[in-house]
Amino acid sequence: MASTSSEIYNNREVDHHWSEVSLSHSNMSESAKVHHPGPPVKAEKTHGSDFSYVGIDAILEQMRRKAMKQGFEFNIMIVGQSGLGKSTLMNTLFKSKVSRKSVQPSPEERIPKTIEIKSVSHDVEEKGVRMKLTVIDTPGFGDQINNENCWQPIMKFINDQYEAYLQEEININRKKRIPDSRVHCCIYFIPPTGHCLRPLDVEFMRRLSKVVNIVPVIAKADTLTLEERDDFKQTIREELRANGIDVYPQKEFDEDAEDRIINDKIREMIPFAVVGSDQEYQVNGKRILGRKTKWGTIEVENIAHCEFAYLRDLLIRTHMQNIKDITGSIHYETYRVRRLNESNGHFTSLPAVEPKTNGLPAEQPAALQANGVAAQHGALSHEM
Repeated sequence: MASTSSEIYNNREVDHHWSEVSLSHSNMSESAKVHHPGPPVKAEKTHGSDFSYVGIDAILEQMRRKAMKQGFEFNIMIVGQSGLGKSTLMNTLFKSKVSRKSVQPSPEERIPKTIEIKSVSHDVEEKGVRMKLTVIDTPGFGDQINNENCWQPIMKFINDQYEAYLQEEININRKKRIPDSRVHCCIYFIPPTGHCLRPLDVEFMRRLSKVVNIVPVIAKADTLTLEERDDFKQTIREELRANGIDVYPQKEFDEDAEDRIINDKIREMIPFAVVGSDQEYQVNGKRILGRKTKWGTIEVENIAHCEFAYLRDLLIRTHMQNIKDITGSIHYETYRVRRLNESNGHFTSLPAVEPKTNGLPAEQPAALQANGVAAQHGALSHEM
Protein backbone atom coordinates (compact mmCIF):
# COMPACT_ATOMS: atom_id res chain seq x y z
CA MET A 1 0.00 0.00 0.00
CA ALA A 2 2.76 2.43 0.93
CA SER A 3 4.67 1.89 -2.31
CA THR A 4 1.55 2.36 -4.41
CA SER A 5 0.70 5.55 -2.54
CA SER A 6 4.24 6.82 -3.10
CA GLU A 7 3.96 6.21 -6.86
CA ILE A 8 0.68 8.08 -7.02
CA TYR A 9 2.12 10.88 -4.92
CA ASN A 10 5.19 11.19 -7.17
CA ASN A 11 3.08 11.17 -10.32
CA ARG A 12 0.96 13.98 -8.95
CA GLU A 13 4.08 15.96 -8.17
CA VAL A 14 5.14 15.59 -11.82
CA ASP A 15 1.73 16.80 -12.97
CA HIS A 16 1.69 19.59 -10.40
CA HIS A 17 2.62 22.37 -12.82
CA TRP A 18 -0.02 21.33 -15.34
CA SER A 19 -2.68 21.24 -12.62
CA GLU A 20 -1.90 24.82 -11.60
CA VAL A 21 -2.34 26.14 -15.12
CA SER A 22 -5.30 24.13 -16.41
CA LEU A 23 -7.46 24.22 -13.30
CA SER A 24 -7.48 27.98 -12.84
CA HIS A 25 -10.46 28.92 -15.01
CA SER A 26 -11.93 32.09 -13.58
CA ASN A 27 -8.77 33.43 -11.98
CA MET A 28 -5.60 32.00 -13.45
CA SER A 29 -3.46 34.14 -11.24
CA GLU A 30 -4.32 32.27 -8.09
CA SER A 31 -2.00 29.32 -8.68
CA ALA A 32 0.66 31.57 -10.08
CA LYS A 33 0.40 33.70 -7.01
CA VAL A 34 0.89 30.87 -4.58
CA HIS A 35 3.87 29.30 -6.29
CA HIS A 36 5.62 32.31 -7.84
CA PRO A 37 5.73 35.02 -5.20
CA GLY A 38 8.89 36.59 -6.63
CA PRO A 39 9.14 40.15 -7.98
CA PRO A 40 7.62 40.91 -11.42
CA VAL A 41 9.83 40.47 -14.42
CA LYS A 42 9.82 43.25 -16.99
CA ALA A 43 9.16 41.68 -20.35
CA GLU A 44 10.72 44.45 -22.38
CA LYS A 45 14.11 43.81 -20.80
CA THR A 46 13.93 40.03 -21.05
CA HIS A 47 12.81 40.07 -24.69
CA GLY A 48 14.42 43.29 -25.82
CA SER A 49 16.50 41.54 -28.47
CA ASP A 50 13.58 39.47 -29.78
CA PHE A 51 12.17 41.39 -32.75
CA SER A 52 9.04 39.19 -32.99
CA TYR A 53 8.11 39.50 -29.29
CA VAL A 54 4.76 41.26 -28.67
CA GLY A 55 4.32 40.84 -24.91
CA ILE A 56 1.02 38.96 -24.67
CA ASP A 57 2.43 36.73 -21.95
CA ALA A 58 2.72 39.78 -19.68
CA ILE A 59 -1.03 39.48 -18.98
CA LEU A 60 -0.23 36.71 -16.50
CA GLU A 61 1.94 39.06 -14.46
CA GLN A 62 -0.77 41.72 -14.58
CA MET A 63 -3.33 39.21 -13.32
CA ARG A 64 -0.97 38.07 -10.59
CA ARG A 65 -0.47 41.60 -9.30
CA LYS A 66 -4.21 42.26 -9.31
CA ALA A 67 -4.92 39.00 -7.50
CA MET A 68 -2.27 39.78 -4.90
CA LYS A 69 -4.07 43.02 -4.11
CA GLN A 70 -7.54 41.47 -3.93
CA GLY A 71 -6.70 38.28 -2.07
CA PHE A 72 -8.75 35.10 -2.24
CA GLU A 73 -11.74 33.51 -0.55
CA PHE A 74 -12.25 29.86 0.31
CA ASN A 75 -15.24 28.48 2.22
CA ILE A 76 -15.05 24.94 3.52
CA MET A 77 -17.76 23.01 5.39
CA ILE A 78 -17.09 20.09 7.71
CA VAL A 79 -19.84 17.54 8.39
CA GLY A 80 -19.82 14.48 10.60
CA GLN A 81 -20.91 13.24 13.98
CA SER A 82 -19.18 14.37 17.16
CA GLY A 83 -15.87 12.84 18.16
CA LEU A 84 -14.44 12.23 14.70
CA GLY A 85 -11.75 14.94 14.92
CA LYS A 86 -13.27 17.51 12.54
CA SER A 87 -11.86 20.55 14.35
CA THR A 88 -8.46 18.92 14.78
CA LEU A 89 -8.23 18.09 11.08
CA MET A 90 -9.04 21.69 10.10
CA ASN A 91 -6.33 22.98 12.42
CA THR A 92 -3.92 20.44 10.91
CA LEU A 93 -4.79 21.39 7.32
CA PHE A 94 -4.00 25.06 7.79
CA LYS A 95 -1.47 24.66 10.64
CA SER A 96 -3.29 27.21 12.76
CA LYS A 97 -6.28 27.40 15.08
CA VAL A 98 -9.01 27.90 12.48
CA SER A 99 -11.75 25.59 13.76
CA ARG A 100 -14.85 26.80 15.59
CA LYS A 101 -13.85 25.07 18.83
CA SER A 102 -10.45 26.74 18.76
CA VAL A 103 -12.05 30.18 18.51
CA GLN A 104 -15.31 29.81 20.43
CA PRO A 105 -14.97 27.10 23.08
CA SER A 106 -18.19 26.83 25.05
CA PRO A 107 -19.23 24.04 27.47
CA GLU A 108 -22.93 24.39 26.62
CA GLU A 109 -22.17 23.73 22.94
CA ARG A 110 -20.72 20.29 23.53
CA ILE A 111 -24.00 18.45 22.97
CA PRO A 112 -26.22 20.60 20.74
CA LYS A 113 -29.87 19.50 20.68
CA THR A 114 -30.33 20.45 17.03
CA ILE A 115 -28.07 21.02 14.05
CA GLU A 116 -26.67 24.52 14.18
CA ILE A 117 -24.60 25.94 11.37
CA LYS A 118 -21.68 27.92 12.75
CA SER A 119 -19.03 29.63 10.63
CA VAL A 120 -15.75 31.26 11.60
CA SER A 121 -13.68 33.39 9.22
CA HIS A 122 -9.94 33.96 9.34
CA ASP A 123 -7.48 36.03 7.34
CA VAL A 124 -4.64 33.67 6.46
CA GLU A 125 -1.44 34.92 4.87
CA GLU A 126 1.52 32.98 3.51
CA LYS A 127 4.41 34.46 1.52
CA GLY A 128 2.43 37.57 0.77
CA VAL A 129 -0.66 35.67 -0.41
CA ARG A 130 -3.78 36.65 1.53
CA MET A 131 -6.82 34.41 1.80
CA LYS A 132 -10.07 34.80 3.69
CA LEU A 133 -10.75 31.31 5.00
CA THR A 134 -14.22 30.48 6.33
CA VAL A 135 -14.71 27.19 8.19
CA ILE A 136 -18.37 26.17 8.48
CA ASP A 137 -19.13 23.64 11.21
CA THR A 138 -22.32 21.61 11.69
CA PRO A 139 -22.43 20.58 15.38
CA GLY A 140 -25.22 18.14 16.18
CA PHE A 141 -25.23 16.33 12.84
CA GLY A 142 -25.85 12.60 13.29
CA ASP A 143 -25.80 12.78 17.09
CA GLN A 144 -29.51 12.25 17.73
CA ILE A 145 -31.45 9.02 18.16
CA ASN A 146 -33.68 10.02 15.25
CA ASN A 147 -31.54 11.53 12.46
CA GLU A 148 -34.34 11.72 9.90
CA ASN A 149 -33.96 14.74 7.61
CA CYS A 150 -30.94 15.95 9.57
CA TRP A 151 -29.37 17.12 6.29
CA GLN A 152 -32.10 19.69 5.67
CA PRO A 153 -30.55 22.53 7.75
CA ILE A 154 -27.28 21.99 5.90
CA MET A 155 -29.03 21.98 2.53
CA LYS A 156 -30.88 25.17 3.45
CA PHE A 157 -27.65 26.89 4.53
CA ILE A 158 -25.94 26.07 1.22
CA ASN A 159 -28.94 27.33 -0.75
CA ASP A 160 -29.11 30.48 1.38
CA GLN A 161 -25.56 31.33 0.35
CA TYR A 162 -26.45 30.82 -3.33
CA GLU A 163 -29.50 33.03 -2.85
CA ALA A 164 -27.49 35.80 -1.20
CA TYR A 165 -25.01 35.75 -4.09
CA LEU A 166 -27.85 35.79 -6.63
CA GLN A 167 -29.50 38.80 -4.98
CA GLU A 168 -26.21 40.68 -5.17
CA GLU A 169 -25.85 39.78 -8.86
CA ILE A 170 -29.30 41.04 -9.89
CA ASN A 171 -29.03 44.36 -8.07
CA ILE A 172 -29.13 47.36 -10.38
CA ASN A 173 -26.16 48.90 -8.59
CA ARG A 174 -23.91 45.91 -8.09
CA LYS A 175 -20.83 45.88 -5.92
CA LYS A 176 -17.52 45.94 -7.74
CA ARG A 177 -16.68 42.62 -6.10
CA ILE A 178 -19.51 40.49 -4.71
CA PRO A 179 -18.63 38.86 -1.38
CA ASP A 180 -18.50 35.11 -1.92
CA SER A 181 -20.04 33.17 0.96
CA ARG A 182 -20.93 30.14 -1.21
CA VAL A 183 -19.76 26.80 0.18
CA HIS A 184 -16.94 25.66 -2.10
CA CYS A 185 -16.25 22.28 -0.54
CA CYS A 186 -17.81 19.95 2.03
CA ILE A 187 -15.58 17.45 3.81
CA TYR A 188 -17.73 14.55 5.00
CA PHE A 189 -16.31 12.50 7.87
CA ILE A 190 -17.04 8.76 7.79
CA PRO A 191 -16.69 6.83 11.09
CA PRO A 192 -13.90 4.21 10.93
CA THR A 193 -16.21 1.22 11.40
CA GLY A 194 -14.44 -0.93 8.83
CA HIS A 195 -17.75 -2.36 7.61
CA CYS A 196 -19.84 -0.19 5.28
CA LEU A 197 -21.51 3.20 5.00
CA ARG A 198 -24.44 3.91 7.28
CA PRO A 199 -27.82 4.79 5.70
CA LEU A 200 -27.28 8.34 7.03
CA ASP A 201 -23.95 8.61 5.18
CA VAL A 202 -25.50 7.40 1.92
CA GLU A 203 -28.53 9.67 2.13
CA PHE A 204 -26.53 12.76 3.04
CA MET A 205 -23.98 12.39 0.26
CA ARG A 206 -26.64 11.41 -2.28
CA ARG A 207 -28.57 14.63 -1.66
CA LEU A 208 -25.73 17.06 -1.01
CA SER A 209 -23.48 15.91 -3.87
CA LYS A 210 -25.92 17.59 -6.26
CA VAL A 211 -25.42 21.04 -4.72
CA VAL A 212 -21.85 21.11 -3.38
CA ASN A 213 -18.44 19.48 -3.92
CA ILE A 214 -18.18 16.61 -1.41
CA VAL A 215 -14.84 15.10 -0.40
CA PRO A 216 -15.37 12.04 1.85
CA VAL A 217 -12.70 11.07 4.38
CA ILE A 218 -12.33 8.18 6.81
CA ALA A 219 -11.77 9.85 10.17
CA LYS A 220 -9.24 8.57 12.72
CA ALA A 221 -7.89 6.05 10.22
CA ASP A 222 -5.15 5.00 12.65
CA THR A 223 -7.77 2.82 14.39
CA LEU A 224 -7.78 0.51 11.35
CA THR A 225 -5.08 -1.86 10.16
CA LEU A 226 -3.76 -1.33 6.63
CA GLU A 227 -5.74 -4.33 5.37
CA GLU A 228 -8.94 -3.15 7.07
CA ARG A 229 -8.40 0.34 5.68
CA ASP A 230 -7.99 -0.87 2.08
CA ASP A 231 -11.05 -3.13 2.30
CA PHE A 232 -13.13 -0.33 3.85
CA LYS A 233 -12.11 2.14 1.14
CA GLN A 234 -13.00 -0.36 -1.59
CA THR A 235 -16.39 -1.05 0.01
CA ILE A 236 -17.14 2.67 0.23
CA ARG A 237 -16.22 3.26 -3.43
CA GLU A 238 -18.54 0.44 -4.48
CA GLU A 239 -21.39 1.83 -2.37
CA LEU A 240 -20.89 5.32 -3.82
CA ARG A 241 -21.13 3.92 -7.36
CA ALA A 242 -24.14 1.76 -6.50
CA ASN A 243 -26.04 4.76 -5.11
CA GLY A 244 -25.08 7.14 -7.91
CA ILE A 245 -23.13 9.45 -5.61
CA ASP A 246 -20.64 11.58 -7.53
CA VAL A 247 -18.07 13.03 -5.15
CA TYR A 248 -15.28 15.43 -6.05
CA PRO A 249 -13.50 15.30 -8.48
CA GLN A 250 -16.54 14.52 -10.62
CA LYS A 251 -15.71 12.51 -13.72
CA GLU A 252 -18.15 14.42 -15.94
CA PHE A 253 -16.24 17.67 -15.32
CA ASP A 254 -12.82 16.43 -16.48
CA GLU A 255 -11.74 18.83 -19.21
CA ASP A 256 -9.42 16.65 -21.28
CA ALA A 257 -7.44 13.42 -21.26
CA GLU A 258 -4.60 14.88 -19.23
CA ASP A 259 -7.01 16.19 -16.63
CA ARG A 260 -8.70 12.80 -16.51
CA ILE A 261 -5.43 10.97 -15.83
CA ILE A 262 -4.71 13.16 -12.81
CA ASN A 263 -8.23 12.96 -11.43
CA ASP A 264 -8.50 9.20 -12.00
CA LYS A 265 -5.58 8.74 -9.60
CA ILE A 266 -7.41 10.82 -7.01
CA ARG A 267 -10.68 8.94 -7.53
CA GLU A 268 -8.85 5.66 -6.91
CA MET A 269 -7.82 6.94 -3.46
CA ILE A 270 -11.20 8.26 -2.31
CA PRO A 271 -12.17 8.26 0.49
CA PHE A 272 -8.96 9.57 2.01
CA ALA A 273 -7.96 7.76 5.21
CA VAL A 274 -6.76 10.63 7.40
CA VAL A 275 -5.35 11.31 10.83
CA GLY A 276 -5.35 14.79 12.32
CA SER A 277 -3.15 16.23 15.05
CA ASP A 278 -1.98 19.66 16.11
CA GLN A 279 0.65 18.26 18.48
CA GLU A 280 4.32 18.60 17.50
CA TYR A 281 6.98 15.98 18.21
CA GLN A 282 10.65 15.48 17.39
CA VAL A 283 11.32 12.41 15.20
CA ASN A 284 14.86 11.82 13.93
CA GLY A 285 15.71 15.45 14.63
CA LYS A 286 12.73 16.78 12.64
CA ARG A 287 9.61 18.52 13.91
CA ILE A 288 6.48 16.66 12.85
CA LEU A 289 2.76 16.75 13.53
CA GLY A 290 1.63 13.43 14.91
CA ARG A 291 -0.07 11.23 17.47
CA LYS A 292 2.14 9.52 20.01
CA THR A 293 1.31 6.01 21.23
CA LYS A 294 3.19 3.42 23.27
CA TRP A 295 4.02 1.67 19.97
CA GLY A 296 5.42 4.74 18.25
CA THR A 297 4.45 8.05 16.68
CA ILE A 298 1.92 8.31 13.85
CA GLU A 299 3.19 11.02 11.51
CA VAL A 300 0.29 12.95 10.02
CA GLU A 301 2.17 14.08 6.90
CA ASN A 302 3.88 10.74 6.24
CA ILE A 303 2.09 9.04 3.32
CA ALA A 304 3.16 5.65 4.68
CA HIS A 305 1.08 6.32 7.81
CA CYS A 306 -2.05 8.02 6.43
CA GLU A 307 -3.37 9.96 3.43
CA PHE A 308 -3.60 13.40 4.99
CA ALA A 309 -0.94 14.76 2.61
CA TYR A 310 -3.06 13.77 -0.42
CA LEU A 311 -6.12 15.48 1.04
CA ARG A 312 -4.14 18.66 1.76
CA ASP A 313 -2.71 18.72 -1.77
CA LEU A 314 -6.16 18.26 -3.29
CA LEU A 315 -7.84 21.00 -1.26
CA ILE A 316 -5.05 23.57 -1.21
CA ARG A 317 -2.11 22.97 -3.51
CA THR A 318 -3.53 21.58 -6.75
CA HIS A 319 -7.34 21.74 -6.96
CA MET A 320 -8.51 24.70 -4.87
CA GLN A 321 -9.24 26.91 -7.87
CA ASN A 322 -10.97 24.07 -9.70
CA ILE A 323 -13.18 23.44 -6.67
CA LYS A 324 -14.19 27.10 -6.68
CA ASP A 325 -14.77 27.06 -10.44
CA ILE A 326 -17.11 24.05 -10.27
CA THR A 327 -19.00 25.73 -7.43
CA GLY A 328 -19.55 28.84 -9.54
CA SER A 329 -20.07 27.36 -12.99
CA ILE A 330 -21.97 24.18 -12.10
CA HIS A 331 -23.63 24.16 -8.65
CA TYR A 332 -24.42 27.85 -8.37
CA GLU A 333 -25.37 28.07 -12.04
CA THR A 334 -27.87 25.21 -11.58
CA TYR A 335 -29.44 27.07 -8.66
CA ARG A 336 -29.49 30.39 -10.54
CA VAL A 337 -31.19 28.92 -13.62
CA ARG A 338 -33.81 27.24 -11.46
CA ARG A 339 -34.58 30.47 -9.59
CA LEU A 340 -34.86 32.51 -12.79
CA ASN A 341 -37.06 29.89 -14.44
CA GLU A 342 -39.37 29.89 -11.43
CA SER A 343 -39.55 33.67 -11.47
CA ASN A 344 -40.50 33.59 -15.17
CA GLY A 345 -43.64 31.69 -14.26
CA HIS A 346 -44.94 34.77 -12.44
CA PHE A 347 -45.03 36.77 -15.67
CA THR A 348 -46.47 34.29 -18.16
CA SER A 349 -49.95 35.74 -17.67
CA LEU A 350 -48.85 39.33 -18.34
CA PRO A 351 -49.92 40.95 -21.64
CA ALA A 352 -47.36 40.96 -24.41
CA VAL A 353 -45.11 44.01 -24.42
CA GLU A 354 -45.56 46.27 -27.44
CA PRO A 355 -42.44 46.56 -29.60
CA LYS A 356 -40.55 49.78 -29.85
CA THR A 357 -40.81 52.04 -32.87
CA ASN A 358 -37.55 50.64 -34.20
CA GLY A 359 -38.96 47.11 -34.15
CA LEU A 360 -36.85 45.89 -31.22
CA PRO A 361 -38.59 44.35 -28.20
CA ALA A 362 -38.83 46.44 -25.05
CA GLU A 363 -36.51 45.69 -22.19
CA GLN A 364 -39.24 45.71 -19.57
CA PRO A 365 -39.46 41.90 -19.11
CA ALA A 366 -35.80 41.71 -18.08
CA ALA A 367 -36.39 44.30 -15.37
CA LEU A 368 -39.56 42.56 -14.26
CA GLN A 369 -37.71 39.28 -14.17
CA ALA A 370 -35.01 40.72 -11.92
CA ASN A 371 -37.65 42.22 -9.63
CA GLY A 372 -39.46 38.91 -9.55
CA VAL A 373 -36.33 37.10 -8.37
CA ALA A 374 -35.64 39.79 -5.82
CA ALA A 375 -39.16 39.46 -4.46
CA GLN A 376 -38.63 35.74 -3.88
CA HIS A 377 -35.91 36.17 -1.36
CA GLY A 378 -36.67 32.93 0.47
CA ALA A 379 -34.15 30.20 -0.33
CA LEU A 380 -35.32 27.26 -2.35
CA SER A 381 -34.98 23.72 -1.14
CA HIS A 382 -32.64 21.90 -3.49
CA GLU A 383 -34.33 18.58 -2.80
CA MET A 384 -33.71 16.07 -5.58
